[in-house]
Amino acid sequence: MQIEHVALWSTRPETLRDFYVRYFGGTGHTEYRNPAKRFRSFFVSFGDGTRLEIMQREDIAERHPDPQLGWCHLAFGCTGREEVVALTERLRRDGHPITGEPRTTGDGYFESVVADPDGNTIEIVCKQ
Repeated sequence: MQIEHVALWSTRPETLRDFYVRYFGGTGHTEYRNPAKRFRSFFVSFGDGTRLEIMQREDIAERHPDPQLGWCHLAFGCTGREEVVALTERLRRDGHPITGEPRTTGDGYFESVVADPDGNTIEIVCKQ
């Protein structure tokens, strides 16, 4: 089995789609709309086939305070430390908040942490 897709709610799905395409190499897909449910979404596909669904509905407009139970973060794998550092610096230069500076973790990864435009936690990792 593999994860087919994960989904998140946003009040600005185009902004998130563009973020994941620009920085994480995703391929953005066309908008899906369901007017009866006042719902729309975009999928972003990644090289291994995993997809991210970015959804919007008018009645879902607030984030619950962090931390909360449930999904904590999304992690993207890099080929090595240099790629982690380079992407982290690119995100920083472009004004995205780096919430965890590049470091070696206790379980053998090298990672940094960034917030996407909606404040979702994204880890940029490589196995050392």
